[in-house]
Amino acid sequence: MPSPIRVLVIDDSAVVRKLVTDALRNDSAIEVVGTALDPYIARDKIKELNPDVLTLDLEMPRMDGLTFLRLLMEQHPLPVVILSSLSQRGSEYALEALRLGACDVLAKPAGSYSFGDLGPKLAACIKAAASARLNRPRLAPAASPVTPPPRPALRQGVILSRQVILLGASTGGTEALREVLTGLPAGLPGIAIVQHIPPVFSKAFAERLNSLCAFEVREAVDGDRLTPGLALVAPGNFHLMLQWSVDHYRVRVGTGPQVWHQRPAVDILFKSAADCGAAPHAIAGILTGMGKDGAEGLLRLRQLGATTFAQDEASSVVYGMPRAAWENGAAQKQLPLGKIANFIVRPSAFVSATTVCATASI
Repeated sequence: MPSPIRVLVIDDSAVVRKLVTDALRNDSAIEVVGTALDPYIARDKIKELNPDVLTLDLEMPRMDGLTFLRLLMEQHPLPVVILSSLSQRGSEYALEALRLGACDVLAKPAGSYSFGDLGPKLAACIKAAASARLNRPRLAPAASPVTPPPRPALRQGVILSRQVILLGASTGGTEALREVLTGLPAGLPGIAIVQHIPPVFSKAFAERLNSLCAFEVREAVDGDRLTPGLALVAPGNFHLMLQWSVDHYRVRVGTGPQVWHQRPAVDILFKSAADCGAAPHAIAGILTGMGKDGAEGLLRLRQLGATTFAQDEASSVVYGMPRAAWENGAAQKQLPLGKIANFIVRPSAFVSATTVCATASI
């Protein structure tokens, strides 16, 4: 039997430290080996306890979590799961933490609430983080959050109304999606994106992408029309579905049971695209993430005529979702992250009724 994953909990709130510890005690595969109320204490406990994974608050006394994370990744890289407040500032800090190398982000419980359903999610995030790849070049300076210079757009005449791009991801997906989307030109077919991400954080994620991409990116609203030059991101805790309406696509945003313990789920988006006839016009892909979400939907799309791909193992933070899509035959190709944008815009991609679909996880 493998040794349990050793976790160090770092948070200035005694309530949160206890909630996290109690929640993780329910999973025999995880052991909380210690807690720390600030980064200075955490630094000493890392040396003493040799944890496998850290949970990290971002707003703490003496040293903030982002500064600590930056130093940690430079000097002693470890898998980190961020617990952040459900606020605009907390969301922005959390996204910056993901850029700096954190594996995942969860909204921390408020006040004296129990973790409830968040406990299993945190345990799943810690297990994914424990297997994450930390040797990827993820610490390059962030791109300046300004409108990027114009890029050559594809000729609108070759973009048919049926064409669409769908992207899906989970653990490591926010940075993978940023790399793919900033490598795409303006004028592409509409893009629908599922990233496993909590509420509020999804809106901040879409806004950050919008500041970096050559096309508009925003959080999806129920009934939005998906048009060329627009990317829609599934809101946290809501499924995103695609519908065909006379001569255009619209998205549906709604609740419903979790799929693969996720809402939004990649499979929901992919299967809805297959059901509304998008497959013969689609390119669909799955990026880095833990689990199997998206593999079934991607297989259905491929069987109905879509062009499909999965991120390769070497460039994935967690090679779970892409592996599942490759092993069940859903993905026609495995691609390194740095080549996915070029694959999407290759000359043959939009000369016929082809749709690009891709899904990612944090």
